[in-house]
Amino acid sequence: MSIWGSIIGGFVGFSFAGPIGALIGSMLGGRISATRRAGFQKSFTPPKQIFAISLIILTAKLAKADGQVSKEELIAIKNKLKIPDNEINQVGKIFNKAKEDSLSYKPYAQQIAQIYKNNPAVLDEVINILFYIAEADGKVSNSEIILIRNISIIFGISHNQFEGIRECRKDSGKLNPYIVLGCSSNDDFTTIRKKYLKLSKEHHPDVLINKGVPAEVIEESKKKMRAINAAFEQIKKIKF
Repeated sequence: MSIWGSIIGGFVGFSFAGPIGALIGSMLGGRISATRRAGFQKSFTPPKQIFAISLIILTAKLAKADGQVSKEELIAIKNKLKIPDNEINQVGKIFNKAKEDSLSYKPYAQQIAQIYKNNPAVLDEVINILFYIAEADGKVSNSEIILIRNISIIFGISHNQFEGIRECRKDSGKLNPYIVLGCSSNDDFTTIRKKYLKLSKEHHPDVLINKGVPAEVIEESKKKMRAINAAFEQIKKIKF
């Protein structure tokens, strides 16, 4: 079954507060048990649904970043997130709710950062997929870049990490391998290899799936992994 088919139902009966809980709660009424805390009871939450709902909300905020939501962007969001035709209405309701919500992206990003504070690679992947969505119309606008960068700051992602994610979006023949791996051309090969091994372990698609990244969007993780591998191979050729 597609993750999108159970995205709302997956929250029914779970303790879920904060802005995300309020948004879903407004759609489901009393079927979500509210907590008094501003946070969220992780031990009782379905991780794939959390990731999916987070992605839809931030995508809705991203779609408004340049002041308009084009038809091409909406079609691309559907296609890129692999949302089946029979489930688009449910996802569309969440998207529109988040788009029309008076809250900015910040409280949502802050809650998502709290949820995944022990899984920073998952937060990296959210940023990676937001870039993927922003590319929908063939060009990432300055306003979209600024919004994604601001979300990454809330996530605790460093400038070098952000630029590495962004660089991975390029074709393998055009990427700067040092930016991808977050290292310098002055670093020795041992240091570079350690950074490569760390990234390849953290961002392996199987690891991300186990941490709750849905299979529907894992292809972008695979592309990122290929970019990381390609960068290391390029550096090996340069160094040797």
